[in-house]
Amino acid sequence: MDRTKNKYIKTAAVTSITGNLILAGAKITAGILSGSGALTADGIDSSADVVISIVTLAVVRIISKPADAKHPWGHGRAETIATAFLAFILFFMGAQLIINSASDLISGGAREVPSFLAIIITLVSIAGKIFLAYSQYILGKRADSQMIKANAKNMAGDVMISLGVLAGLIISSLTGSAYSDMIIALLIGFWIIKTAVGIFLEANLELMDGNSGTEPYRVIADSVKSVEGASNPHRARMRRIAGFWDIDFDIDVDPQTTVFEAHNIASRVEAEIKSRLENVYDIMIHVEPGGDKSGENETFGLSENEMMK
Repeated sequence: MDRTKNKYIKTAAVTSITGNLILAGAKITAGILSGSGALTADGIDSSADVVISIVTLAVVRIISKPADAKHPWGHGRAETIATAFLAFILFFMGAQLIINSASDLISGGAREVPSFLAIIITLVSIAGKIFLAYSQYILGKRADSQMIKANAKNMAGDVMISLGVLAGLIISSLTGSAYSDMIIALLIGFWIIKTAVGIFLEANLELMDGNSGTEPYRVIADSVKSVEGASNPHRARMRRIAGFWDIDFDIDVDPQTTVFEAHNIASRVEAEIKSRLENVYDIMIHVEPGGDKSGENETFGLSENEMMK
């Protein structure tokens, strides 16, 4: 994959590691000193973000490797696999928080109301997470990286978590009871699991060579229509490899067309697609003589009608 993409991913990872290390250390320390289980849980969530960013840096080294005999499509799938792996990390972190928080609530042991230090650190955390979420979103968009975009979404969720922690701390201070803080810690665990499931489903869609909609296929159909001599795009398949499109489909040409002319038609269709669709890794166009019915019973790929839905 290109060097610019790798540079953006590295920058995103380093920014995330630095920011989350500072926030995690501050929240866990303040959570322990102030007696806030919710703030400690929020700090543990930030620690997970550090692990995510370290894995991201490792993935950059893998996806930057050129294609070889064992991996003719390159190593871009490592990013998708890592995204799914990170979803599992988040899921088990959230599950552990739920178990610990539920245990505290069920035991009903008396706990002190968290001190004002917890509120100060939470406010700092909200500001820091907003910055990190925005930076990850911008870098993920520029790199067109599913992994970085997933991390940006995770950090945006972290802002909501910190707002929930802040609300719990304020309620605890006003009521003189630590139960709201314990409940917020429990809810944070459920939020982390919800985020993990969403990230996994997106990664799984790419691993299964699926797409969230037919809009990219419409680009293929429109491109074929715009090229004279090309018609009936069918058996179309598109998949993402580390943010890049791998495209395969058939077109019909006049049966009397020479091989040279058919090749030029296919080349114009390819150029048209690349002008309309960003981040194209490869396009494979199979040319068929118009009216040929030999492939009608093949069950893979989308027909022109399905592409236009």
